[in-house]
Amino acid sequence: MQFSEVKYRVAVKGTPREILSGISGSASPGEVLAMMGPSGSGKTTLLSMLGGRATAADGCISYNDEPFGKSLKRRIGFVTQDDVLFTHLTVKETLTYAALLRLPRTMTREQKKERAMDIIYELGLERCQDTMIGGSFVRGVSGGERKRVCIGNEIIINPSLLFLDEPTSGLDSTTALRIVQLLHDIAETGKTVITTIHQPSSRLFHKFDKLILLGRGSLLYFGKTAEAMPYFSSIGCNPLIAMNPAEFLLDLANGNTNDVSVPSELDDKVHMENQNLQDTNSKINLRPSAQDVHEYLVDAYEHRVAYKEKKKLLAPLPISDDMKATITSSKREWGTNWCQQYSILFCRGLKERRHDYLSWMRITQVIATSIILGLLWWHSDPTTPKGLQDQAGLLFFIAVFWGFFPVFTAIFTFPQERAMLNKERAADMYKLSAYFLARTTSDLPLDLFLPVIFMVIVYFMAGLKASAMRFFLSMLTVFLSIIAAQVWQSKLVQSYNQCP
Repeated sequence: MQFSEVKYRVAVKGTPREILSGISGSASPGEVLAMMGPSGSGKTTLLSMLGGRATAADGCISYNDEPFGKSLKRRIGFVTQDDVLFTHLTVKETLTYAALLRLPRTMTREQKKERAMDIIYELGLERCQDTMIGGSFVRGVSGGERKRVCIGNEIIINPSLLFLDEPTSGLDSTTALRIVQLLHDIAETGKTVITTIHQPSSRLFHKFDKLILLGRGSLLYFGKTAEAMPYFSSIGCNPLIAMNPAEFLLDLANGNTNDVSVPSELDDKVHMENQNLQDTNSKINLRPSAQDVHEYLVDAYEHRVAYKEKKKLLAPLPISDDMKATITSSKREWGTNWCQQYSILFCRGLKERRHDYLSWMRITQVIATSIILGLLWWHSDPTTPKGLQDQAGLLFFIAVFWGFFPVFTAIFTFPQERAMLNKERAADMYKLSAYFLARTTSDLPLDLFLPVIFMVIVYFMAGLKASAMRFFLSMLTVFLSIIAAQVWQSKLVQSYNQCP
């Protein structure tokens, strides 16, 4: 994979702001390329562009001189920084559904399930395969296991390119080392692994084959990781105390030179500035500013390394046979047909949302509300005008209650659903129409269970007419209220997706 002079801009209050300014580099099969830099330096932005999740303003991103396109999506794995997983699915279910949706249709259902089990054993997840993923309110797997499940979701398709955004974020050093070792094992099979990392330990730092150091959107270093410290030593930047090489590089990228030897060029510049400050009776600064350090590092890289590295980019990189077939094919292929996508998403929706819809809290709420209503309208008499008016008020309350009750669940569900939908659609796992219909129909059986219990209690406690036809007509009214609420939820999702 090669990228040259990649630039990215955003508009801030109508003024263009450059996030990345001319980043160049390459990664070959069998290599692990790490992107380092302070927060806000543009690591995630660059990774998103390399993975096809964002479009560069200028520059060229290619694999063996071929541009990226939709046909390459099925050969690319992209692990986001946030662990976007369904809370109530187990590890085995999560990877199995990913295999059923993403693996090619030439494989049988049993072969796809076997592939999911192979990934579970490959990632060392066999002990927790039947454990729920978990979340804020649900006990589940550990942070390291969650991250391995996210990686498993992507490597299950045997991608030629694997992108990871902060895979060690929030993990202890031992777990982080295990994750990086896993990435090395993946790269050794002939894959290209590109990852961002914030502040690795010294053991992690030396595990990477190549390194990109970013600072304020500019390229400060690109090359072999083992050659990074000698390079900065050659331009006069050395640590004054024993420290982690990653910390030293991040200090330089931040412009912090408190524990770093300052090159003579910067020393001379500081002395000249101090003389000017003395003339104006201003405060004297004995250390170079962060801006001066940044400009020096950018200029040093451009004059010492950039030309040589850009010349290497002109040579084509090796390319695997499966990626060759993918590049030459411009046809967009789905792992399964529409009907299979619908059935898989329908089953997954039932398994995931049954815990929310049929939780003991919701069942208790519905039963308690129905009993209270039954007591308030206990055997109301429909033969009198007052009793008839009371029953009309009860029916209105029931319709309104079941029009708004499902909405409260949706308010807490849609943010997670949106993140999952964006992630899976970016990987071309299914068609949007299959998702929408499966999402709607999988809710119907769950939406009918609690209203039936509710109506059985209220209908006979309130003394409504004991007729099968009238009971089912009342149930139909409640069901239509729920459908209307779902339509309103769809409008809510649409407006939510349009928000920036």
